[in-house]
Amino acid sequence: MISHPTAAELSEAIAAFEAEPAIPGDARQAFLARVTDNARATLAREAEHGARLEAEAVERLTKLMGETGDYAALNAKLCDALHEGAINPLNPILLAHLRATAIGQIAIDQPTYGGLAALLDG
Repeated sequence: MISHPTAAELSEAIAAFEAEPAIPGDARQAFLARVTDNARATLAREAEHGARLEAEAVERLTKLMGETGDYAALNAKLCDALHEGAINPLNPILLAHLRATAIGQIAIDQPTYGGLAALLDG
């Protein structure tokens, strides 16, 4: 479900940081270590929830688009349909899909976001 940066890009960045020699007391390296820890946590949440969230998105997109396919293909078709005006941007099914997709992405990327609980309750 992670779109940017991808899970592979996060993994590469973590590996690159870990390949650097540690410099005790370096503020920049301490900051990058915190960023790396956050990237690891994001990857763990992606591994735990990503496949389910993507499957749910495919199910919603299939209903909305009336077609089958994988997430990337259906999402591209949705973007094209919106660009061409073939789907009303106020379509309740579209809005529900966008809301659910955004909430899922926030749960992976920013699980401590203050508004997430309200979004999940709403």
